[in-house]
Amino acid sequence: MANVSTIAAISTPPGRGALAVVRVSGPDAALIATRLGLPGDEARVARHATLRHPATQEPVDDVVAVRFSGPASYTGEDMLEISCHGGSLAPQLVLEAVCAAGARQAEPGEFTRKAFLNGKVDLMQAEATLDLIEARSPAMHRAALFQLDRGLSRRIEDLREELLGLQALIAYDIDFPEEDDGPVPAVRIDEAADRLVSGLSRMLELAPEGELLRDGALTVVAGRPNAGKSSVFNALLGFERAIVTEEPGTTRDAIEALISVDGYPFRLVDTAGLREDAGRIEGMGIEVARGYLQRADLVLLCVEADRAPGPDETRFADELMAAGGSRVVILRTKSDVCPGEVTGLVSGLVPELVVSALTGDGLPEVRAAMLARVYAGIRGDEETPVVTRARHIECLSRARADTAEFQEARNRGLPAEIAGTHIQDATLALEDLLGAVSTEDVLDRVFSAFCVGK
Repeated sequence: MANVSTIAAISTPPGRGALAVVRVSGPDAALIATRLGLPGDEARVARHATLRHPATQEPVDDVVAVRFSGPASYTGEDMLEISCHGGSLAPQLVLEAVCAAGARQAEPGEFTRKAFLNGKVDLMQAEATLDLIEARSPAMHRAALFQLDRGLSRRIEDLREELLGLQALIAYDIDFPEEDDGPVPAVRIDEAADRLVSGLSRMLELAPEGELLRDGALTVVAGRPNAGKSSVFNALLGFERAIVTEEPGTTRDAIEALISVDGYPFRLVDTAGLREDAGRIEGMGIEVARGYLQRADLVLLCVEADRAPGPDETRFADELMAAGGSRVVILRTKSDVCPGEVTGLVSGLVPELVVSALTGDGLPEVRAAMLARVYAGIRGDEETPVVTRARHIECLSRARADTAEFQEARNRGLPAEIAGTHIQDATLALEDLLGAVSTEDVLDRVFSAFCVGK
């Protein structure tokens, strides 16, 4: 990373728009404002001015400029935010003028990286900033806001404090071994370790659901040809995206769309009908469908309500159940054409929902089942810290494993000074998570995913 102090970037997305924002951060922010002909005497006051190129004094754009004095700014440094006209040319010309006045083009995530290095945010808050920008569902938006408000950080800090307290107990036990049973009752140390393992385990249990908030749970609508898959797909989507006909094999490629169910994201996929006697082109679509099924977080298996399931459908349902029953919902479709009894059970291992894509009957129950299968652990509790990233899972897993190894070492009768090293390692894992001891390569990995202006 370049080491020139004052950086600049366009912080709004490219394309047509009424306004764009160019941000400047660093010790020369006020000087750059002066060189551009912008008033920079008073912080946090919006000033209208004509921005001029510092070399030619030619007008570039009419802008509104706001100066922020460090440390009371996003980055903790002196900052300048310039609102100019939108579009593709005006923001670029403003940025070029800013760089000509003494700034350099920022690298991806460099503004937020400065905020982290200057103590304005911890590493998880920095990640939450990106999550908030990229949120594609209300649930992910809520989780990101909670994390940005240090909800997750506070929980991690509480666990870290418990680890430090346990280290203190161990150190006291080592330093004052005069009593036969030690100055600290063994049960007290054991209970502290148990609480830590339990707390870490709870966070890791919810982690898979938290990760799904980012991109949505991959939900595959599967079944034989003409089982009503595309109709269910369209009904859940809310408009006609997939072609629906009576001709078998109409859907030959996977069609994917992001939907929100009660604010929670699902990547809904309509796939080719599964059958053995397909032609070459249709067969390629079936192979694509099987690939999706292998990766699916949830499968909506469609079987017509007025038809007894075939042995292939029963076998397929049993295979899905064996692979993970919680990720299967069986839909008995086309109930509008058979208002009587549903013909046969597909599987006795999971409830079957009767649904009509045409009338909408049963769709609320389908949506409720989708939520229950995928997001039951985190749904309805906005105060529960949700882990949303693989890095979080890695650090928490290390901390739990190290704490469990401490327990095992004590059970084997190893000296406290040896067993205690595992608790030190667990503490370091949580400090890595918070960014207290983050190495440069970890920071590069975190901030490389940011846009340039953030």
